[in-house]
This record gives sequence, structure tokens and C-alpha cells, in this order.
Amino acid sequence: MSTKTDLLAQLNALLRLTNTEIMIAETRRAQATRPEIERELATNADMGRQRAELLATSIRQLDGVPDVVGAAAGRVAASLKAAVEQGQDLTDAVLGDLALEHELLNRTKLATMMAEHLELRQALRTLERLERAHSETIEWLTIRLAEVATGGPAALRPTVVQSFVGLSRRLSTLPARNVAGTVNRSIDGANRIGRQTADAARTNTRRVRELIDAAGDIWTAGRDAGLKRTEEIAADRGDTEQAHTVNRRRRQLGAVEPAELPIRGYDALRADEASARITRLTDVDDVRTILAYESAHKARKSVIAAAGDRVERRATQLAAAS
Repeated sequence: MSTKTDLLAQLNALLRLTNTEIMIAETRRAQATRPEIERELATNADMGRQRAELLATSIRQLDGVPDVVGAAAGRVAASLKAAVEQGQDLTDAVLGDLALEHELLNRTKLATMMAEHLELRQALRTLERLERAHSETIEWLTIRLAEVATGGPAALRPTVVQSFVGLSRRLSTLPARNVAGTVNRSIDGANRIGRQTADAARTNTRRVRELIDAAGDIWTAGRDAGLKRTEEIAADRGDTEQAHTVNRRRRQLGAVEPAELPIRGYDALRADEASARITRLTDVDDVRTILAYESAHKARKSVIAAAGDRVERRATQLAAAS
């Protein structure tokens, strides 16, 4: 039979996890690719702080003591998670966020059942608010993963290290002699940049974004040229499967020549013309190619919105069906 002590233990566990959640939301702000995503993450961090205060109040109302040490440990856990993620690609990192939200939701449901049994109405009101919040966050993260699954528009950009890790994994099946040296140099460079990025992340999220953008500009041109050359080598060797894989990756990155775009004369089109032509595309891969190319070059907001809207609707449908 649940007691008030059992409920207090769950509330303090929720408080610790909520502090981890807040720090992760703040970290993710530096990775947001769009202003509205950064605003949503900032709101989530602010709402997380409100939830933490509500939990602390509920604990005091039950004559308990909020676990201050545990809350600090939650913030440390978030910092450690961010450090570990330097060795993961972005998808794995977001899956980790989703796992945390599921744990928060499940613990909230358990605490709710305890509060109902003990007939503690004030605690119930707090827990009901938490349950709604975590359910909404799970839905938000699921849509973000669906965007990744359908090719974009991604809401979060990987850190420099995550970009290198992801690229290295995708290239791991290419001809070993041509790729191994490039990948090893990439990882070695990424480790050096990653240490600098991790230090900056603990002090200033805006500075992290500047480092990410600057580092990205430095190696993007080399990356694009390397991918194109790798595709040419694979085609020359008759390895059509590998050539197709690299070509698909180039299109996902927008690392294509204007002549390769699915819309003829795209670079000469005005924003309204480009948006109108995008609506005529029937292949979602073609839309993703245009979206990636536009984001990497002119970055016209109306065009990105037109392409992103089509892909995002598909992502939402996929998330709803999962």
C-alpha cells in the first residue's frame, strides 16, 4: 500500500529528472535550425522551471524537503548527457531525449495513482499538469524524429562532432581505401573541435551556435567536393549501388549542382516563382532536394517555408501513424 513517503520519493525523483530536462532544453536551443524551434525550446525550459517549482511546493505541502542535491545532480546529468552525445549522431541524441520524457511521464502516472489513493487533491492537480506537459513534449519529439525519417526540415542541427560522426557512419560502406583516410582525419579534427564546443556550451549557448556555424562553413565545401568525387569513383568502378547512396546523401545535404535540381533554371527564379514550382513537385525526395539546396544557398524564408510545409505534413502523418 502506497504511503505519503512513497509519494514524496516519486515527487523528488520527478524533480531531479525535471532539472535534467530543463538543462537539455537549454542545450538544444543552440542546435535549433529555425527561430520558432528555438522559441519552443526556450518555452519548454521556462515551463520546466515552473514544473520544478510546482513539484517543490507539493513536496513541502506534504511536509517533505525538496531534494536540492538531487536537483543539482540532475543538472550535472544533463551536462554529462551533452558530453556523451558528442559521440552520437543527432538521431541517437533525440532518442535519448524521448526516453527521458517517457520516464518522466511514466513516473508522473505512478505518482498520480499514489496521490489518488491518498486523496491528495493539490498534488493531483500538479501531477495532471505534468502529465499533459510530458505527453505534449513526447509528441513534439516524435514529430522531430519523423522529420528526420522523411528527410527534413530538421528542427535541430547536429553539433560539429555529431556531423562528423553521422557522415562517417554513412560513408562506412564506401570503398575503404578512398574513405578510411578521410574519415579518420575527420574524426580526429572533430575531436579537437568537439572539446572546444563542449567547453563553450557550458558557458554560453549563443557562442556554441557561432562555433557550430563557423566550423560548418569551413568544412562544408570540402565535404561537398569529397562526396561528389566519391560518387564519381563509385560510378567509374561500376558500383551503382554506392554511387546511388552517395548521390542521395548529396541531395539530402543540398550539395548538388544547379543542373541536378528537379526544377529547371531554379537559381534564376524569384521567391514566389520558386514557391509555386515547388507546389507542383510530386516526389517528396525532389522537395527535400530543393529544401536542402535552398537552405544551403539563398535561404529565402518563403521558399523554405513552402518546401518545408509539404515535407512537414508528411512527417506529421507518419508520427500519427506510429
